[in-house]
Amino acid sequence: MKKKLIGKVISNKMNKTLVVEIERKIIHPKYRKVIYRHKKYKVHNEDENIKLGDIVEIIETRPISKEKHFKVIKKLN
Repeated sequence: MKKKLIGKVISNKMNKTLVVEIERKIIHPKYRKVIYRHKKYKVHNEDENIKLGDIVEIIETRPISKEKHFKVIKKLN
């Protein structure tokens, strides 16, 4: 099963590549407080009209380069 994630575009300066930040919430096991964790993924993008700050859905794919293992499915907003 391929991973599908939703995140925010934080960089679009590379050619056909976006940097997408995924935010997830976890609850601390001892203190029961909600903690936000962030992770950045380099994502392959053929569509050039995605801008900084857009929300996109990404899916896991075969390795496209050394660091790119995801591609954009669609722009959500």
